[in-house]
Amino acid sequence: MPLGQAVVDLLPLLQGQCSFTVLAPLYAVPTSPSESLHPEAKHGLEVTVRTEKPLLSASQLSNGNLLSVTLEAAYSVPDAFVPTGPPQNYVACLQVPAAGEKEVPLLFKNGILKPGGEKESLPRPKKWSLANIMAPGALNIPNSFIFGGPYEDEDGELNKTEDREFRIQAESMKRIVWDTERRCYLDPAAVLVLQKRIAECRYWPVEVCRMPAVSSSKGKSSKADKGDEDRQIFFHGVAYVNMVPLLCPGVKRIRGAFRVFAYQDSEVLEKTKKQQSILRDLRPQVSLTKERPCTPGISSPLSRAVPSKAQREEKEKSTREKEFNRRTSYAPKIQLSDAALEGENTEKSLSLDGQQYAEAGTFLVVEIKLDKALVPKRLREELTKRVKEMIPPRPPLPPRTEGAKKAVEDYHNHVTSIAVAILSEYHDLFGKQLPDQGAIDHQTLEEQKRVLNFELNSSGKYFAFKEQLKYAVVKIVREKYLKTTAFETQEQFQAFLSELYVYLVDQMHVALNQLLHEEAASPVPLTRVTAEQLWLFAHEAEVNKDYKLAALYHQQRIAQDKHNTQYWLDYGAFCLLLEDTTKAQECFREALSLDPRHVRSLLLCGIVAVVLQHYEEAEIFFEDACCLEPSSVVAWTLSGLFYELQNNNIQAEMAFREAKKQLQAQLAKERSISEGKGGKKQIAAAYVRSTSPGPEQLLPEGPPDGSASRLPEAVEEPALACPAPEEEALASEAAPEGPPPISGLSQPSSTIFMKAVEFLMKFNAIQFVHMALAHELLEGPSCAYYLALARTYLLKEEFSKCEECLCEAARIDFMNPDVWALKGHLCYLKRDLAGAKECYERTISFVVDAADMHFVYLRLGSVYLEEKEYGKAKQTYLQACKNSASCLTWLGVGIACYRLEEMGEAEDALSEANALNNSNAEVWAYLALICLHGGRQLEAEQCYKYAVKLGLRPAALLQELRAAQQRFGFGNPAF
Repeated sequence: MPLGQAVVDLLPLLQGQCSFTVLAPLYAVPTSPSESLHPEAKHGLEVTVRTEKPLLSASQLSNGNLLSVTLEAAYSVPDAFVPTGPPQNYVACLQVPAAGEKEVPLLFKNGILKPGGEKESLPRPKKWSLANIMAPGALNIPNSFIFGGPYEDEDGELNKTEDREFRIQAESMKRIVWDTERRCYLDPAAVLVLQKRIAECRYWPVEVCRMPAVSSSKGKSSKADKGDEDRQIFFHGVAYVNMVPLLCPGVKRIRGAFRVFAYQDSEVLEKTKKQQSILRDLRPQVSLTKERPCTPGISSPLSRAVPSKAQREEKEKSTREKEFNRRTSYAPKIQLSDAALEGENTEKSLSLDGQQYAEAGTFLVVEIKLDKALVPKRLREELTKRVKEMIPPRPPLPPRTEGAKKAVEDYHNHVTSIAVAILSEYHDLFGKQLPDQGAIDHQTLEEQKRVLNFELNSSGKYFAFKEQLKYAVVKIVREKYLKTTAFETQEQFQAFLSELYVYLVDQMHVALNQLLHEEAASPVPLTRVTAEQLWLFAHEAEVNKDYKLAALYHQQRIAQDKHNTQYWLDYGAFCLLLEDTTKAQECFREALSLDPRHVRSLLLCGIVAVVLQHYEEAEIFFEDACCLEPSSVVAWTLSGLFYELQNNNIQAEMAFREAKKQLQAQLAKERSISEGKGGKKQIAAAYVRSTSPGPEQLLPEGPPDGSASRLPEAVEEPALACPAPEEEALASEAAPEGPPPISGLSQPSSTIFMKAVEFLMKFNAIQFVHMALAHELLEGPSCAYYLALARTYLLKEEFSKCEECLCEAARIDFMNPDVWALKGHLCYLKRDLAGAKECYERTISFVVDAADMHFVYLRLGSVYLEEKEYGKAKQTYLQACKNSASCLTWLGVGIACYRLEEMGEAEDALSEANALNNSNAEVWAYLALICLHGGRQLEAEQCYKYAVKLGLRPAALLQELRAAQQRFGFGNPAF
């Protein structure tokens, strides 16, 4: 009589071990007397397992794999499943591809139908699939548990936010629980077959059904009828498990909820390319297996022989049926017999049973796990190494203990110390001159100077002072003038000595003045344009197509700080605007060399590599970016677009899925922060004035004649009144503190593709923009989609397509200020000044600003100037100066004030513009006009010279200036 059971997991033998020892708990079987005598006793059995040699060779161990499938439970089961009535056997099965044509079935039997109530506990142990021969306590697999997890992290179908409530309710209602794990070793050939099978057909069918657990042996039916009844299956359903994630690098496990549908041969064949049902082939084995005794123990030889005999009978019957079907398949029309009609009706009824799964919303929770990933993932260290090979990091700058400033300070200190020493010698020789003794005459001073020089020279102190000062002068020559080599000619040497002598005398006077005066004069502050201003000026020049000036501003910005990655990225974006991809690549790689962990630099390097068709490098850049910042929505989305470009649909799908998951997590975090601050954020209900037009008034009926463009628009940046793009990019990843904008690109994007579009538009990566917008169109076009598309058309000066996009954007959200602003830019470029004026005025009337208010003010002010509304022009330009001052904004103020004959204010505004950019010819021209009106002849001539030298373009302004010179009689040196 068996007393107990101990279970030993032999999995270590498949993992390369030859021996191991475990202390296995000993469980009493129900029929054992030890259970009644010692119900609480804890027993253990020490088991040692040894093999003479490893079960697997080194090749099998490294190239093979171990597949484990855990069927947890089926939830939201049909109402027809009731615990009362005849016992039922709930069965599920799936097949694992193996080497050869035959596949290995994994059968899950004896599912337990549990009534509604409390949810299944977590974590809970997984169970062996040998319930009919094991003690109840021994069913649990050692150190193997079901942990569950958030629904959003699952790989199944019901992992959306809207599915959460349904999942919670279903898990506490009636359900079928297996919690069973089945394992299957895959040799190297089977691993290849598995990869091929998943690539060819992404879905695996998991069939479920209900079969009678106990046959009616006491009935009057014949033996054949009894066998058919045992083999009958009911509620035949199938769940389609998407196995594609296992082909992504590094993925070893998928787990999720999968809906159950009625089993239809045609549908299963279409989705999984399976031509026959697994359960129909295995139903004799399932039904006869259930006839084994349920008490634990070793089955008798007779019980093992019964299923074998039944299987042979079933195999013979199946062979006869196949032969009959083969012979009758060529008959085109055969009248069905009564038996055939009855069988067809039975199949239809079974299909109707399976339909109850879809009606009830049944779903299976399945976990499929591999010991090793099918596609190995590159390690983070390997990616870093590859990036360093392509872009070596900058070597650290050598530490400089002394520089030019330190050399000059040392010279000042030596001059001061020598002056103090000489003054001490003077006092020793002639005593201190008191203030009340009066001034010393010149002859006496000359005599004292002669005596002092004689004393210093005769005593050797002069030589000592000279030697003391010599080292400080050498440091200035080396550090200040960078002279470390011999001069080529004597003339160069003499010229350098003259220059050095003048500099040393000047610095000596500085040092002596600091010594004799306790408080030195404060230096004049140097005017310096900030990096933010340079970025604004560069963007203005880009919009005005003055690319030479824009490049100069970008270079000045980099010269201020060569170690700022954002400055290099902005310069690279400018190069992409000019389609100079090679130079853009240099800029992005320079930024990456400064900071190898900078995610945006990695992404932009990947984008440029795609444009240059360096696809292997691009993959490394994108993969490294995703590894460095796994929560980046933009990184995963751009990776998906890249894989899609490579026709790698599997990895593209997984990248997009990860991006959506991260976006949902960000939105959930923002909602929790918002609720934690005292409730949901309130959005302004009315942000447009009562004069807002309808969508039919938004766009003109047709383009006016003469669509000559002067200032092509490139409004890819967000609000220009904001700080530098570095701060904008960082702010886009964080939760906003105040009420978010309502519409337009300034509103937080709701899809991963619009997130990517915002990033790409900032850096002029138009090729990827169109790819992302194509996906957004599939998701459902929004106002932001049409706005982004309109900006790309406006950048290419395709005005008709831009207008079509704006019409669609207005139809969706006609109160969007960005729509009005972009439409104003379109009218302005088409020289429809009346339409531009209307749109710009409507844009500034909104409570919420558009994304590019700087150019709205600039162009509206220029329209006012052309229509001679100088008062409105002045106020508009002053508003632009308040938000983001530049040379052009102050120039507008100066022109408006000049036309209003406010000469003082005009000169102040033009002087401010000149301080920001002294190479603007219009500024010098208007300054010349002001000087002419003020009668300042010399200044008028100088301003006119600079205006002509810088190439004053507007012919009308040049004619006005020369007419004023002739009227006043001065200002032109040519007179």
